[in-house]
Amino acid sequence: MKYIFPMAAVIALVLISWIGSKIPGMEYLFGVLVPYAAIATFIIGFCYRVVHWAKSPVPFKIPTTCGQQYSLPWIKHDKLEAPHTTSQVVARMFLEIVLFRSLWRNTKAEIHDGPKLTYESSKWLWLFGILFHYSFLVIVLRHMRLFLDPVPGPILVVEYIDSILQIGAPTLYMTDVTLVLGLLLLFGRRLINRQVRYLSLANDYFPLFLIFGIAATGILMRFFLRTDVDIVSIKRLAVGLVTFQPVILSEISSIFYIHLFLVSVLLAYFPYSKLMHLGGVFLSPTRNMANDTRIRRHINPWNPDIKPHSYAGYEDEFREFMVNNDIPVEKELPSKAD
Repeated sequence: MKYIFPMAAVIALVLISWIGSKIPGMEYLFGVLVPYAAIATFIIGFCYRVVHWAKSPVPFKIPTTCGQQYSLPWIKHDKLEAPHTTSQVVARMFLEIVLFRSLWRNTKAEIHDGPKLTYESSKWLWLFGILFHYSFLVIVLRHMRLFLDPVPGPILVVEYIDSILQIGAPTLYMTDVTLVLGLLLLFGRRLINRQVRYLSLANDYFPLFLIFGIAATGILMRFFLRTDVDIVSIKRLAVGLVTFQPVILSEISSIFYIHLFLVSVLLAYFPYSKLMHLGGVFLSPTRNMANDTRIRRHINPWNPDIKPHSYAGYEDEFREFMVNNDIPVEKELPSKAD
């Protein structure tokens, strides 16, 4: 059921947008109102999650380390695995965010005869993770040409590099292929690897099916239903959305409304799902904290302001109870006559 429900949900979204766009007058709902609502939900949800995480106290010093901490000058210090300065933390964060450095490590454990536990590296997971994320980024940048007029030069450069192979007509973009390959491998991993399959939930499969639906409808528009899609009308609508002057033309095909509706659902779903690791990676204390416990003391921000209570004060407060229970005291109780 973990696979069926997410797939059925995406199919239902496709049917809703397809049938809805066929109803006269509903084009404005799927072409204007839904995208605006999705963007607002994305911005508000993203900002809320980031601010909430940023305000959360970190009670312990918990940087992830797997190298020698900075200590004595003659002991070699691992600057990336146990950074103790801000610049070293920034370097590790940069490699993690840009190159997915942690996925390059030993991420697979297996038990062999003996018994013998071995740790191995899953370089293919790192490779297809890189392919998927960077393909998605390039596709988003390429789509900016629909919202900007004139199109900035850097976006044209990205589009040219992506289509440099010049396969077919219309040109086949490399990221269209690598995005689908990355999706298939990440989805196949959840099916084949029994440990990952056991841990996976329905909300792990839903984004995969949703992104696959977005990629499939985009490929259909570009290569198979090209004659049904009026790119000029789509460009006019996209520019109108950005300038808050949207114009809906009848030439826009239903496949575009399906594509746009799935993108809107992904935007609205993004801040409330595991996809928020996009913002969370910057605020993870296991990554952004320096391993400097031998240099400075980490103060728990949750600790209340406790006033010191000396033993003499403690005895003054409980002396009568201590005497009644034959507990030695440094100062005897005053006599009743006193």
